[in-house]
Amino acid sequence: MITSADVIDLRVPTSDQLLGSDPFHKQPDYSSAVLHLETDAGLRGVSVVFTVGAGTDWVCHGIRDLCQLIIGSDLQDFAAAPIDLYRRLIDHHQLRWLHDGVFRMAAGAVLNAMWDLWAKSLDKPLWKLLVDLEPEFVADCIDWRNIRDALSRDEAVAMLRARRSDVARRESEMNPRGPKAYCTAGWLGLSDDQILATIRKLQTQGFDSFKLKVGQDSDRDVQRIRFMRDAIGPSCNLMVDANQYWGLGEAKRHIERYRPYGLKWIEEPIARDDVLGYVELAETFADADFGFACGEQAASPVIFKQLLKSGAIKYCQIDAVRVAGVNDVMAIILMAAKFGVPVCPHGGGIALCNMIQHYGMWDQIAVAGHSDTQLVEYIDFLQEAVEHPVMTRDGCYVTPTAAGWGLEFLPTFIDQHRFPDGEVWKTRDPTRKGVAFEAVVAPK
Repeated sequence: MITSADVIDLRVPTSDQLLGSDPFHKQPDYSSAVLHLETDAGLRGVSVVFTVGAGTDWVCHGIRDLCQLIIGSDLQDFAAAPIDLYRRLIDHHQLRWLHDGVFRMAAGAVLNAMWDLWAKSLDKPLWKLLVDLEPEFVADCIDWRNIRDALSRDEAVAMLRARRSDVARRESEMNPRGPKAYCTAGWLGLSDDQILATIRKLQTQGFDSFKLKVGQDSDRDVQRIRFMRDAIGPSCNLMVDANQYWGLGEAKRHIERYRPYGLKWIEEPIARDDVLGYVELAETFADADFGFACGEQAASPVIFKQLLKSGAIKYCQIDAVRVAGVNDVMAIILMAAKFGVPVCPHGGGIALCNMIQHYGMWDQIAVAGHSDTQLVEYIDFLQEAVEHPVMTRDGCYVTPTAAGWGLEFLPTFIDQHRFPDGEVWKTRDPTRKGVAFEAVVAPK
């Protein structure tokens, strides 16, 4: 039985080093709303919702509010039918008015913590729990109401059944070497020397896929893309990310200049929900050797349905905490498999990589059933926050073995970074924290 819920506002002043900086998020403080669910059996379920500073308290309030609905509930009831709690939260007769955004992320935190508890009760990593589920059970976890025109329940079951005979072999192949990773080396606020140092460090660790932030100045962006391509060589994967900074016409003008540099994808050039805009971009650049990637801020499976069904994107970037938990992400990964679009999860932040590695495993073992086209994002900082940090080897994730998500935070990290009374925040200039922190000048 669920006996209590504790929500912690964690924030790290990454703005001091401009880590995570992009055109919109000029000086982010990487943060997480952390949920701890306790049970009478002594288990703790953990989940996070990643943010970039101000607004983390909004998410925390939403999670606390929703947890009223699960205190006293039984884990076994959840494990028997996860869709029941999903519907209870998402279809709440009053909260549903709020729709997506903070509400859906808060619901996802509750659902993800329950999935964590279930996996821990079986002493399995989350990916292994998902892989072991019967196809019909997976299908029964999904809300089909608004996506069945793209993928039906029967189609999903058939896809999973078709992979079933090969699951044991694929699981063996992906253990201990997990999904292939890529890393953002070119944060917008970093100098060329800082970027080059990161690239060289990652290359010694076997990485051959790198991403660069773009968006503010076209001439400077082209210069930086050329610098990155020269630094990594012609055979490495290079991607760029504009973080939705442009309108459609502006995006076309910028992207046209990127053709000579052998890019793999252009990520989020326009607004996260501008499906028609992505369709137009795909048509405009149909002859280019790059595709478009989107999804880390897409707020529901319905937006993914439109992006995938229309052929607007070539890379599906699920996020572990933007939508309503495991239930939604399973639906998105299955739709991507039907339309032949590689799932390349968005990672980074505080402990997001701990979560997305499990989705990469499930996809590449049991859904897509291969690792030929997928890349899973990895960020090489803030791994010291948790007891089970993400490990990489030869440019790939090392298959996680800890039960559940592996999201147990170190008590010392929590004490240091709890907002607003943790050690790193007590003496910080009040104008550089929370909503009062306004980045007036773009980073150089």
